[in-house]
Amino acid sequence: MEKTIATVPTDNGWKYVQQLCKHWAHKLDVELTDQKGVVRFAEAVATMTSDAAGLTVEIEAQSPEVLERMKGVVSSHLDRFAFREAPLPFDWKGA
Repeated sequence: MEKTIATVPTDNGWKYVQQLCKHWAHKLDVELTDQKGVVRFAEAVATMTSDAAGLTVEIEAQSPEVLERMKGVVSSHLDRFAFREAPLPFDWKGA
């Protein structure tokens, strides 16, 4: 499994996690708990948490190609909900 993580500075992290999880819950397996959202895709899992520092996104995928694609999918969807401060500064790092 391939893994990456990004921490994005924002005061609205939890709001974005909730919006994105609700958006994807219509067609994907989504778990939304206190300050954490987990979205299960066919070939990847995205885990999003928020705290005072911002929004943390961790993606675990079956291959490097899927990981790259999912980084784009997750970041573009988050940017859509964060339109007032988009584009969010995703600094992806290996986990």
